[in-house]
Amino acid sequence: MGKTQYDAIVIGAGHNGLVCASYLAQEGLSVLVLERLNRTGGAIVGETIHPGFTVPYCPYVCHMFQGKVIEELDLPRHGYATYPYDPMAFQPFPDGSYLMSWHDDDQTLDGIRRLSERDARAFPAWNAFWERAAGILYRYFFTEPPTFAQVTADVRGTPDEEVWETMLTVGVSDLLDLYFEDDRVKAFFVEAQDMGDPSAPGSVFSVAYIMWMRRFNKPEYFGIPKGGMNAVAAALTDAAQARGVEIRTGVSVERVLVEDGEACGVRLVGGEEICSAVVVSNADPKRTYLSLVDSQSLDDGFLRRITNLRTRANCVKFLAALSDLPDFSRYLGPGYDPKLTTYVRICPSVGYFQASWDACRQGRPAAHPLIRMQIPSLWDPSLAPPGQHVVSCWTLYYPRHPVGESWNEARERVTESIISTLCDYAPNFRDTLVAWTLRTPEDIETAVGMTDGNIRHIDVVPSQAFSRRVAYRAPIAQLYLCGAGTHPGGEITGAPGHNCAQAILRDMRQEQPR
Repeated sequence: MGKTQYDAIVIGAGHNGLVCASYLAQEGLSVLVLERLNRTGGAIVGETIHPGFTVPYCPYVCHMFQGKVIEELDLPRHGYATYPYDPMAFQPFPDGSYLMSWHDDDQTLDGIRRLSERDARAFPAWNAFWERAAGILYRYFFTEPPTFAQVTADVRGTPDEEVWETMLTVGVSDLLDLYFEDDRVKAFFVEAQDMGDPSAPGSVFSVAYIMWMRRFNKPEYFGIPKGGMNAVAAALTDAAQARGVEIRTGVSVERVLVEDGEACGVRLVGGEEICSAVVVSNADPKRTYLSLVDSQSLDDGFLRRITNLRTRANCVKFLAALSDLPDFSRYLGPGYDPKLTTYVRICPSVGYFQASWDACRQGRPAAHPLIRMQIPSLWDPSLAPPGQHVVSCWTLYYPRHPVGESWNEARERVTESIISTLCDYAPNFRDTLVAWTLRTPEDIETAVGMTDGNIRHIDVVPSQAFSRRVAYRAPIAQLYLCGAGTHPGGEITGAPGHNCAQAILRDMRQEQPR
């Protein structure tokens, strides 16, 4: 190819792509970001589903966005700010009882005590376990990914050793039985995240990463973004451009160009070729290696591994415009503060959770969905007309390819299951609906470009964690990956983008003549 035009080309203007580009430009590199959509932000976006109603699409909260990245890129100066809502979750139960989780553990404990004095006594030990578990993972958040053997060696002979073994060998369901007796308390704490199955060994690992990492971040960075998710994308875009990053939207990369075993640029759909010293893909690993790179440049064994990466823990997003708030007065009494219901979890039992995963594993949409409903307009009135609201439901678990039917055939049934389930707890919910839409795994894949609609690129499970996640450095020299499929994993953290940029800069320094 001709003369190098850029030091680095980043494919994809999702949040990790923008973070990576900003760190590279900050060190004086010329950086071009290419985005297939007509906007930046990737999966970080708000969708207008009815005039005046803007609903967060894939992510709906910043609970893991790392203070290190936020501060080093000076994102508050570019408009990043959050509403740090509390309580963090309200969970109603069919018998009329409920639980809430608060930033203040004593408040959470008081709610548990109303259901079970014994479980209230166990709660501090439960919390302590998860803090240690998340702490083991967090110490490697901004490092090169360790091997499991390295982590095991690091914790050997310390109080963390038993916690580490539990993370890998015990399921969340069994752990709940060790601590709690009340079925509602167990239902309140049951999770499996990307493992899917709460009874599976390794589910503790997945939950520690996604649910508890926020405890190692500054509380002021936790919350609902002011101005919606679009404001997060805008802040990251402004920060990148302020550092000299060039961004082109509405352009699709057709191929990563490779010469003599090294990436040397990209070819766009339409034929334009752009040269660079380094190419960085923010696309997911499957899309990068199975679509953007010529398979002849890769080993067959490597391609098999990429093809078989697990992308099974998928969701649907139910997005709605409401004329009024869902009514939870059955639980909270008349005149309750509606901000208590900013984030609502629907999961009446551990068995209910298990059934949702079992249906997905068998290729069937769950008849009784696990719902995580957020009402961001309770804090940010700019998202809806006065007195009205928007709802974003992250709903688990759903197969990418339902058995015996298409998603178009399953869509109406799944939508109705979500609406009717919410009506079981907030009877007026159906009557408040102004407009609504369901975004299936197929829709998410088509709209955002994430394989199988997997919002974390690949599942965050032990077999795909640390050094077993996809490496920043590709088997092709000068090609790197910076997305959620790399260490440490998914969610809005900025860590993969940060870590990849540091890997690139280290490699460049080593290549410079002394």
